[in-house]
Amino acid sequence: MFTALAAVLLAVPAGSAGTTFLTAVPLTPGQPAQVAAVTGDYLYWSFTAEAGQQPELTAKVTLPQAADRSGPESWIVEVFDGLRRRQPCVAGDQSPVAAADATEVTLGCRLRQVRSWAEPSDQDPLPGQYFVRLSSTELPEKDLGLPVRVELSLAAPTGSTGDDQGKLSAPLTQINRPGAVVTDQPSPTVSAEPDRDTFALPEFSSRWIWTAAGGILAAVGGLVGFSWTRRRRRWSRA
Repeated sequence: MFTALAAVLLAVPAGSAGTTFLTAVPLTPGQPAQVAAVTGDYLYWSFTAEAGQQPELTAKVTLPQAADRSGPESWIVEVFDGLRRRQPCVAGDQSPVAAADATEVTLGCRLRQVRSWAEPSDQDPLPGQYFVRLSSTELPEKDLGLPVRVELSLAAPTGSTGDDQGKLSAPLTQINRPGAVVTDQPSPTVSAEPDRDTFALPEFSSRWIWTAAGGILAAVGGLVGFSWTRRRRRWSRA
């Protein structure tokens, strides 16, 4: 009974999408999403990936009729990890261009295999939450606001993680708590009056030496100049 119910739920496509990272609609592998939108919108979805998976996205955009359009359109699908770092696609047409008479355009993006751990400088995909953004990048201004229909599907085949030799302590999942105030760490206290009992000597460095030497040279130069001025006055009187 539960198996049949799960199959029915997976067969029903999701009919919504977010407009920002914070409102991204969760997407499950094997559950297609069908959304009615307009050109110029930014559509966001999110999904969770585990170690060993290689997520692959396929999007099909049904364009308006050729009679209503005035030129070609460029579309792009992008994937970001939980830290909102853009992930490269190793396969798929990520940013195709639809001709002026095209009826639909198909986009695709296959990510690298999710690793169980990685060095901070590697920027490899790690377990956690990912975001999908679909948008039209270049199109005639007259075509903004025309209705389109988007079909998005996600597949997450599992590979091997035997070469990782590590484990991630916590998944890269963004925590969205708008309006919450973190009070775990106490705020530092600043005394109103300084401590008068203690006297700290300044730390001497080469800057102090050069400053003192410069002051001495300036004083010597002033005395020499003053003596030369007095001698010239005496010679002029004589």
